[in-house]
Amino acid sequence: MYLPILVLGFYSFNNSPYSVTWKNFTLEWYAILFTDERILSALSNSLFVAFFAVSISSVLGTLMAVGLARYEFPGKSLYQGIAYLPLLIPDIAIAVSTLVCLAAFAMPLSVWTIISAHVVFCLSYIALVVSSRLNNLDPHLEEAALDLGATPVQAFIQVLLPQLMPGILSGCLLAFVLSLDDFLISSFTAGSGSNTLPMEIFSRIRTGVKPDINALSVVLIISTAIVAIIAELIRISGETKKSP
Repeated sequence: MYLPILVLGFYSFNNSPYSVTWKNFTLEWYAILFTDERILSALSNSLFVAFFAVSISSVLGTLMAVGLARYEFPGKSLYQGIAYLPLLIPDIAIAVSTLVCLAAFAMPLSVWTIISAHVVFCLSYIALVVSSRLNNLDPHLEEAALDLGATPVQAFIQVLLPQLMPGILSGCLLAFVLSLDDFLISSFTAGSGSNTLPMEIFSRIRTGVKPDINALSVVLIISTAIVAIIAELIRISGETKKSP
């Protein structure tokens, strides 16, 4: 399963413009990569999209998870099912439906339309992680805070939110990686001059995979793995602190 990744990493150090024969070891392609203005611009767009999409989703996702876990209201079951649909719906369906919605309201495509589309699936992932954290918390702590004179807002901010923070951070890191790596939804909702990094990679590999793209892929894989490990460590640390 990991053999293609190992082969890709191996050829990213190949001192040859083609990946069919091995010549010598070199770091030239990594040096070229970090001086490529198009790559840097696409990376900047991807980070911008991921940061704002996750920031918006973290607030909405946390409130949604708390509302579904703590309150009863008409149509709750239906809303809960709809809220997590983006986890099940194929990306192509989300991409097409978002594009149709934007066209219906005559909204021009830009980096902000990519952000709005990414919020759709980031919201569900963050809410899911926060919900799993909520299920393991003692609800009596909030009740005790209310009995001691705290307002509902104070109980949420000073009691519940600190306990949810490991889950929120873990969900945000997961959503950040998913947003950073997304190609399909971004390609449908991007405007002119708002290419993200996956879109830039796709546009280049249509004429053949070159060593600089191999190098970029290795950097992305390592960065994604590091973020995923940090998210998992934060989640485990939160569960460990909760345990007696």
